[in-house]
Amino acid sequence: MALESMKDMLIKANKNSYAVGQFNINNLEYVQAILQAAEEEKSPVILGVSEGAGKYMGGFNVVVAMVKATMEAQGTTVPVAIHLDHGSSFEACAKAIHAGFTSVMIDASHDPFEENIAVTSKVVELAHFHGVSVEAELGTVGGEEDGVTGGIMYADTNECKELVERTGIDCLAPALGSVHGTYQGEPNLGFKEMEEINTVAGVPLVLHGGTGIPVKDIQKAISYGTSKINVNTENQIQQTKVVREVLAANPKMIDPRKYLGPSRDAIKDTVIGKMREFGSSGKA
Repeated sequence: MALESMKDMLIKANKNSYAVGQFNINNLEYVQAILQAAEEEKSPVILGVSEGAGKYMGGFNVVVAMVKATMEAQGTTVPVAIHLDHGSSFEACAKAIHAGFTSVMIDASHDPFEENIAVTSKVVELAHFHGVSVEAELGTVGGEEDGVTGGIMYADTNECKELVERTGIDCLAPALGSVHGTYQGEPNLGFKEMEEINTVAGVPLVLHGGTGIPVKDIQKAISYGTSKINVNTENQIQQTKVVREVLAANPKMIDPRKYLGPSRDAIKDTVIGKMREFGSSGKA
């Protein structure tokens, strides 16, 4: 199975009332675990790569090569997209596209609206020429993750409609109360605004900060057009928990395979649980 754009998988998800998970990758164990989970669940999957994680893994070309080699070695048959998460500039998106990413997010949400339109349009032109899908953001997702920080600022419904119409993006991430990282207290999502944006946007919606959101809220978001949900923190929490447990029980252990192997299984189990929550299992 070749890598593919996430456009078609999100359109299908939108029509059939489920969401595809974006699970961020941080090293080889994440790639292996997430692809294993997707194959077992027969679920489409999006591998998210932040600029920081891409740099850590050796660059975008290394990431693509690693994913392709793992897919071949594991016999992956389900749809897989590699997606640049929170691309900070046209240049970053261009590098990912030319490295073989099949989807990019241009996050110009911190810029004035017209600047967001301008840079997003430029990314869309290049990406669509190469058959790559584009996600954009409006408003500000709260919290901090991999250097991406912000206070919560809700997306404006009219600006969402205008951004889609003027840029031709494939999906939209409207900030509506979710946060990167862990939640302090109960998540409080703006479902009224989400419903309004879904009515006027005309493209699948994306929910960032999927860790810690109750299943009932996930299902409600999906019913309002959310077709892509991002998860990273929960995988990191579960992986780190297992690493700590293994090392605590075996203080003389130094072989990374012996503590990263069990932690890889924790990532896989977490991803399987999320795929079932999102309704994507069996949809490949």
